[in-house]
Amino acid sequence: MIQVTTPFLPPKEEFNAYIDKIWDKNWLTNNGPLLNELELELKDYLGLEHFLYVNNGTTALQLAIKALKLKGEIITTPFSFIATTSAIVWENCKPVFADIDANTYNIDPNKIEGCITDNTSAILATHVFGNPCDIEAIEAIAQKHNLRIIYDAAHCFGVKYKGKSVLEYGDISTISFHATKLYHTTEGGGIVTQSPELTHKLAKLRNFGFKTAESFDGVGINGKNSEFHSAMGLCNLKYADEILTKRKDQFKYYQLKLENLDISYQAIYKDTMYNYAYFPILFKSEEALLKAKSELELNWIYPRRYFYPSLSNLDYIEKQKTPISDDISKHILCLPLYHQLTYEEQDFICRILLRAQNN
Repeated sequence: MIQVTTPFLPPKEEFNAYIDKIWDKNWLTNNGPLLNELELELKDYLGLEHFLYVNNGTTALQLAIKALKLKGEIITTPFSFIATTSAIVWENCKPVFADIDANTYNIDPNKIEGCITDNTSAILATHVFGNPCDIEAIEAIAQKHNLRIIYDAAHCFGVKYKGKSVLEYGDISTISFHATKLYHTTEGGGIVTQSPELTHKLAKLRNFGFKTAESFDGVGINGKNSEFHSAMGLCNLKYADEILTKRKDQFKYYQLKLENLDISYQAIYKDTMYNYAYFPILFKSEEALLKAKSELELNWIYPRRYFYPSLSNLDYIEKQKTPISDDISKHILCLPLYHQLTYEEQDFICRILLRAQNN
């Protein structure tokens, strides 16, 4: 069986060495020494000034919305994982969808201004599959209309834009370290902001609002992560360069083997150092996609329709027209891509796709 992804696991003995440290200190959670070590190492590896490790990427989005005191309407993308929208709704705000660019799959800045009303407080944009948004255009719109910017950078481990981490842009950026991600901590996420004041505020928000051991500064939640997750993160960080290098090689190998398949690819934004975290392919029709998907599954290969359906069709929000997102979501398929995937398995996947097209 070939799944769409399989988590990278470090050598068991390396993980067990950290587990022994946890047993020795008997400190399991509440911002322990391994968590603090991981925060520092991630800041160094990613080139960040401020970084907070939290329990998952969804909590990171919720904390970002809370920290910025957002109300009313938040303009966002309909083409993303459901957490991008559900975090907005969970925080009692209204998602307003601006359609996407047909080439980059990111929110189209040209569609944003038409969505702005007196109730708009922010833009929450996803760097889809790790592909940076048109950051300059979004920033110009936000400055013109006095809006805050949150970037959902769940897929962006190791991505750089114009020579620095893509996480450094916006008022706040969030990232996911879920087991499905290129770099993971089993479960986990992170929050990045350039503001020391916001970092301090977010640190309190993730820890129940504690100001001191006996006083609180507003309402907070339990957004902390554990020593066990931090141990996995510390182990995996040692292999991050190797993972990124191999992922690029696998990505290019797919492109080589699929040059005769009638598909198109996401356009990666200029000035980007990409991480090749996913391999999405866009079919000419949903019929062609479903035929290919069926043939793969008959051979115990399980791609994923990321992202389907378009979030503008969710049943718990007001229906909104996003024709490009609706169309892309029906035609896109992510092929299996993970560290242990072999060339032989990629060859097998590609042969099935080509056979499905030609039959």
